[in-house]
Amino acid sequence: MTYLQFREQWRKVGCFSIYQLRAWQEDFDRTNLSRWVKQGYLLKIRQDWYAFSDILSEPEAARYIAYKIYQPSYISLHAALSIYGIIPEAVSRITCVTTSRTTAYSNALGEFSYQSIKPEIYFGYKQVPVAYGGFYQLALPEKAILDLLYLYPEYNTEESLHDLRFDEWWMQNELDRKRLQEYTTQCGKKSIQNRAELLLKTYCHD
Repeated sequence: MTYLQFREQWRKVGCFSIYQLRAWQEDFDRTNLSRWVKQGYLLKIRQDWYAFSDILSEPEAARYIAYKIYQPSYISLHAALSIYGIIPEAVSRITCVTTSRTTAYSNALGEFSYQSIKPEIYFGYKQVPVAYGGFYQLALPEKAILDLLYLYPEYNTEESLHDLRFDEWWMQNELDRKRLQEYTTQCGKKSIQNRAELLLKTYCHD
């Protein structure tokens, strides 16, 4: 098989695993992948996972890769808060939550971290389509906040919450308080509800 033949078949997928290739062609020779990586046609993005090199120029490529290479997962925490403009910092690491084990990867597209949460609080995200096909999953703003309060218990004082530097206009005008309350109730932990109430007290001055 030539590289051009392979590309014609798999370009729209963006990234793929050796297991997908073996399901497509049982006798697929994985040495092709090593050769194409050396030639610069492909990127190795984690063990047994590859992407076409020109994906680097695609919008939202890192977000798409973050979802594809470790599932189930969705982008949340600081990365999601930055995407929504709730925190001022541009976040270089793509932070995700997952029901699988906590892990991290680094490749040509950047750094990716995945933090484990319980299956019962794996909710509150949407699918975001990408221009070249496929999608990634992104927490809704209120769920990104809840995930942060859940995974970082040190945010339990007004001072520590203020240090997050949430955009006060967004918190007062765009935050869906009803949804946040529903999410914290669904979480079922009183400590999280207390932190959410303290967050509102810190930023939402009625």
